[in-house]
Amino acid sequence: MTDALDLKVVELAEFVAGPYCGKLLSDFGAEVIKVERPGIGDRARHLGPFAGDGPDPEASGTFLYLNTNKKSVALDIETEEGRALFRQLVADADVLIEDRAPGELAAMGLGYDDLAALNPGLVMVSITPFGQTGPYAGFRAEHLNLYHASGQGYLLPMWAINLDVPPCQGPGYLGLYDGGMAGATAALAALFWRGNGGTGQHVDISVQHAMMHLERSQLRRYVDDGKSPNRTGKGRLLESLVECKGGEYAVVILSSQRQWEGLWRAMGKPAWGMEPPFDTQKGRSDNYHELRKRLADWAITVTQDELFHAVQAEGSAAAPILTAEGVFRSEQFRGRGHFTEIGHPVAGTLEYVAQPTKLSDFDPGPKRPAPLLGADTEAVLGQAPAGRPELSHTGAI
Repeated sequence: MTDALDLKVVELAEFVAGPYCGKLLSDFGAEVIKVERPGIGDRARHLGPFAGDGPDPEASGTFLYLNTNKKSVALDIETEEGRALFRQLVADADVLIEDRAPGELAAMGLGYDDLAALNPGLVMVSITPFGQTGPYAGFRAEHLNLYHASGQGYLLPMWAINLDVPPCQGPGYLGLYDGGMAGATAALAALFWRGNGGTGQHVDISVQHAMMHLERSQLRRYVDDGKSPNRTGKGRLLESLVECKGGEYAVVILSSQRQWEGLWRAMGKPAWGMEPPFDTQKGRSDNYHELRKRLADWAITVTQDELFHAVQAEGSAAAPILTAEGVFRSEQFRGRGHFTEIGHPVAGTLEYVAQPTKLSDFDPGPKRPAPLLGADTEAVLGQAPAGRPELSHTGAI
């Protein structure tokens, strides 16, 4: 059985997108060395909620989740000594993940061309809001800006009553996770290319582009129909959100005649379901609002669990809209071992989401907690700072 992904990854990135890219690689066993600012660290360390509810840069839930299985080196690349040690780190690395503004590292002598001269096989993954090129390349942006710049925000909240309900961003930092996932996928593709006779290369990830790409199934409707889809769901015969008994919600799928027939049987075969206009896909699409009302009248009579199992039993598709509590008590997640406990020296033992993919010939081993700031500086660099033979967990160069 394979023990680990034999890769050395240097991560010069903060917050969500870059660290999530590094996390995905570390979860498969890559050695990920996180470079953090001395005394400050990744800005996610200062974002709550905190374990124990007291602000503590070693107990941020966001940081703890995004940085399991990594090492932390506190290194100031604003100094010449720090830049020299950074080059030393990258000289034998397979991947560098960075999220600085375009041109910022090059101005320090740490751009792709500079580092590729030291390490021709290096795959450098640059994750920025709008990418390395284009008129927006130098713009800064937060998650809110990117969500709307990608076109996704205009589609949310889905099933809004009317367009007077303003658009919104997705929950949490969902779009930034999209950027991190795109970075990890591209890094592995670049490594595959290198391993088959290619070279190292510079991978340019635009978070805006990554987010837009994942919504292409809706955005393409503009190309098909010449009209922008909107968040009211008008004429959108793909699925429908319904409220169940007890105030929980579910989604029923309506994208084909076969799925409609399965749903119709699950509803108890109401006569109207096989009569015009609801007996054809076009009829249901043309009368979507009335259809939604009838679905709602049925759904409110059954629980979320009853709806889900009834529809599934008929070979059609439905999905429960789980609350956070519902996710954590899900028998399916528990049955797959989807949660794991990890002990941390400051935050204590917490429950984490485990690796979602399972490979038959790969054992990632036990998860290690997110590192304390600078905990691995001496071990990774092989030397203590001059005049400071001992390093605490916040030690830095």
